[in-house]
Amino acid sequence: MNSAFASWTDFFAMGGYGFYVWLAVALALVPILLLCLHTYIQREMIFTAIIQQQAREVRQKAARARREGM
Repeated sequence: MNSAFASWTDFFAMGGYGFYVWLAVALALVPILLLCLHTYIQREMIFTAIIQQQAREVRQKAARARREGM
């Protein structure tokens, strides 16, 4: 099996269309990577909010139990 390009330089040049090819690749990959990063950050924020809500509910139950026990 033969490669379509004779060297790495030819590969990156893409037959004279390298600028457009690699620009298109970058314009496709950058938003995907940003979306992955945004999703990860949002996921962490949601988990943090859930943990805080659960802790708040535990504190409220404890305070309610103390008030009812008096």
